[in-house]
Amino acid sequence: MNFAFTEEQEELRNIVRSFMEDKSPESEVRRLMETDEGYDPAVWAQMAEQLGLQSLIIPEEYGGQGYGWVELIVVLEEMGRALMAAPFFSTVVLAANTLIHSGNEEAKAKYLPGIASGETIATLALTEANGRWDAEGVTATATPDGDGWRINGEKTYVLDGAIANLIIVAARTDKGIELFTVDGDAAGLSRESLSTMDQTRKQARLTFENTPAEHLTDTDDFAYLSKILDLAAVGLAAEQVGGAQIVLEMAVQYAKDRVQFGRPIGSFQAIKHKCADMLLEVESAKSAAYYAGWCASEMNDELPSVASLAKAYCSDAYFHCAGENIQIHGGIGFTWEHPAHLYFKRAKSSELMFGDPAYHRELLAQRIGL
Repeated sequence: MNFAFTEEQEELRNIVRSFMEDKSPESEVRRLMETDEGYDPAVWAQMAEQLGLQSLIIPEEYGGQGYGWVELIVVLEEMGRALMAAPFFSTVVLAANTLIHSGNEEAKAKYLPGIASGETIATLALTEANGRWDAEGVTATATPDGDGWRINGEKTYVLDGAIANLIIVAARTDKGIELFTVDGDAAGLSRESLSTMDQTRKQARLTFENTPAEHLTDTDDFAYLSKILDLAAVGLAAEQVGGAQIVLEMAVQYAKDRVQFGRPIGSFQAIKHKCADMLLEVESAKSAAYYAGWCASEMNDELPSVASLAKAYCSDAYFHCAGENIQIHGGIGFTWEHPAHLYFKRAKSSELMFGDPAYHRELLAQRIGL
């Protein structure tokens, strides 16, 4: 079986990389870090209208292009490489996938066209102050109110929660955990931007006080939400691969350029070993993420175990490579002016998102029956 990317997929990679190099250079990433919104609306519109990135995996009947997860993996890898500051992960990987797999045709017809066109910024609000990614972590409640519902509770660490105009909320009902859609300007919803280590990815705390909501779907004893979280883990693993690749390239280039004792530091055995270990980790991470992307595109039985495997390995690989990049750069790598710390912070925040490597190794062990 051939798992190589097709010519069309490689062309997609080239187009997205060129766009990212033009629209997301380090200077622009730093500028957007300091803004409340964390993204450029003009670039977001270009992503939708010129490249069709937001519509990539949305079915054609809802205004999308109907591509699969393999293409999405390519895009996410390039975004991770460029530290793209935009609400793409929250809108497409989290919210759009939740809608696509919800089975709620009315909700899909209502919301997916807006996501595909770039008009709707959406997110998934699951985690609460306890920081858990499982069913026990959901304490927000939803109660029936006429034809609709009312939500009470608090969600935190919500990606792009401060700017989203569509929020998908997990809350408890008499039946168990179910999902609901909430408008960004709904009554009783208050949003607070959080101070984060990784300033390139905005997070928010959302408080719901009798907030009106529409029912999206039940979660079948959390199995449905587990599938969405598996897909999110696969998408994040692809992002981590892109970041790990660029810090490897950064370290190797510096090892060639930096001269000490009359020769490039890359000629020293200690630096050679660091670069070789980084290369091994990056290539192994690619294998894990690409295979997980294929499993996601097929939605096969391997997805749960492979998603946890990819998330655990890619998290470790990215964080280690980002740290080694700083070590190889020496003093300059520790400074605010150098981009190495931006990747290090993204690596750390991504490592913890959707569960850290230890959590996913335990989940993997459970899923394969160990």
